[in-house]
Amino acid sequence: MGAEANAGKSLTVEVDGVVYERLPIKTRLVIRDDDIVQVVSEYATDVVRDGDILFVTEKIVGITQGRAYPISEVTPRKLATTLSKYVTKTSHGIGLGMPETMEMALRECGTPRILFAAAVAAVTKTVGRRGDFYRIAGPKARAIDGPTKNTIPPYDSHVVLGPARPNGVASDIAQALGGSITVAVVDINDFGGNILGSTDKSTNALVLQVLQDNPLGQDHQSTPLGVIRRAAQA
Repeated sequence: MGAEANAGKSLTVEVDGVVYERLPIKTRLVIRDDDIVQVVSEYATDVVRDGDILFVTEKIVGITQGRAYPISEVTPRKLATTLSKYVTKTSHGIGLGMPETMEMALRECGTPRILFAAAVAAVTKTVGRRGDFYRIAGPKARAIDGPTKNTIPPYDSHVVLGPARPNGVASDIAQALGGSITVAVVDINDFGGNILGSTDKSTNALVLQVLQDNPLGQDHQSTPLGVIRRAAQA
């Protein structure tokens, strides 16, 4: 595979007394015209084994579905500019904290939902409660990625929406790979993550625990795929 972990992260982790490997799969740069099933099959077929969980990042799926938009092509309305000022920005991702990403949230989720989420969040923040905006806005809002320096070019200047039909994509990939392999489409960052689609929802909690420290690099590492495998006992 020749891939590396995110800086300072281990490629193994222990969960409930069991050690799991997190095996990165390095790919070429994926573009809009690619078929996600073909890309995953090309790079993962020789890596996965029966019993593995193959995880695919939501960004690579969204890109192949034409859901990545250059910032220069997104014209935010005044409401998007106003709302984005109230979003907390962090070093790990801008989220909806810029007018262009907030504009895409308004388009994806609908203006009423975003306004309601913003209103509730404004109230609950006064009592020290965080996270209500994204809880109400929903997974489509959470999955929107803005441009960051930690993203591989040219997508470091794009807004990437969450994937369409993530459960269907996971099923298509699993069928192409064959065998008893679980496939999950994941949205993972340094603050945690979500499972957007899966062929076996009973594994979702485990996947989140194994990946909670965001072990794969997203910049020069070019590792948008990975395998979770129970480590062999010594």
